[in-house]
Amino acid sequence: MKKWNMIINVGQCENCYNCVISESDEHVGNNCPGYSAPASISSESTIQILRRSQGSAPMVETLYLPVMCNHCDDAPCINASGGVISKREDGIVIIDPVKAKGRKDLLKSCPYNAIIWNEEQQVPQTWIFDAHLLDQGWTIPRCQQACPTDVFEALKIDDVDMVNLARQEKLKVLKPELGTRPLVWYRSLSRWETCFIGGSVSADIGGLLECVNAAEISLVHDGKTIARTQSDEFGDFRFDGLPPNGGDYRIDARHTLGQASRHCSLEESAYLGEIRLIAVED
Repeated sequence: MKKWNMIINVGQCENCYNCVISESDEHVGNNCPGYSAPASISSESTIQILRRSQGSAPMVETLYLPVMCNHCDDAPCINASGGVISKREDGIVIIDPVKAKGRKDLLKSCPYNAIIWNEEQQVPQTWIFDAHLLDQGWTIPRCQQACPTDVFEALKIDDVDMVNLARQEKLKVLKPELGTRPLVWYRSLSRWETCFIGGSVSADIGGLLECVNAAEISLVHDGKTIARTQSDEFGDFRFDGLPPNGGDYRIDARHTLGQASRHCSLEESAYLGEIRLIAVED
C-alpha cells in the first residue's frame, strides 16, 4: 500500500509564511466532518516555522525549518489516544474531531509538539496532510501549492521505495532515536543540526591591511587536522558540518605573507573575525 510522505528541503524556506496562511485559509472556520473541526484564528498554526541564526556579522546564516505532524507509522499519539487518533492505510494520521473533544492531554503525547489546542472547539488538532483535499483528487496539500520556493515535496510511495529514496538522497527525519518512523523527511537536515567555524584572513601589505586570497587554512581538533580549505578573494573561509558543543578547535592559517593561529571553544557556530597573518622570519 502506498503512503503519503512529505520531503522538506532545508535551506529553501524563506519564512514567507505562505504555508501557514494557506493552511489557515483552508481550515479556519471550515468544518471538515471526519477530518477536523473548524480551526480557530486564535490558535497556533498546525505548521510551525522554527528559526535558527548562526554565527555573527558579517558571517551569519539564518535557516527556517517547517515542522508539523510527522504522520508516524509508530505514532505515540495513537498509542496514548485510546482510539481517538487513527492512521489511515495511506499513512495519514487523523484526530477524530468528535471523539477528541476535551482531550487536551493528547498535546503531550506528541514528541514533536505538533498537536495544538483549539480552545474554541475544545479539541486537539494537527496538520492532516489536507487529507480531505487529497480524497477529492488533489495531488498535493495546500502548503506545497502555496510555497514559492519549493520547500515541500509530497509523494505517494510504498515503504520500500521510500526507504531506498531516503538512502539515495540522504534524507533524514527529526528525532530518529525515538523510533516513531515518521513520514515527513528532511533533505540537507545537517545544515540545521550542525555548526560552522569561519573567519577572515588579512595581512599588512605595503602598509595597507588587505584581504588574503588562497591562504591555506587547517582545522585542528584534539591535536589532529580534521579539515582543510582556502580563503577566498575576500579572505573569508568556513568549515561546515561541525557538531554543536564540539569542544576546543584551533585554526591554523598559512600563506607566503605569514601565518597565524586562533583557538575557539565551539558551542554554536562561530565567526572568529579577522585573523591577521604575521610574517615569519627566515
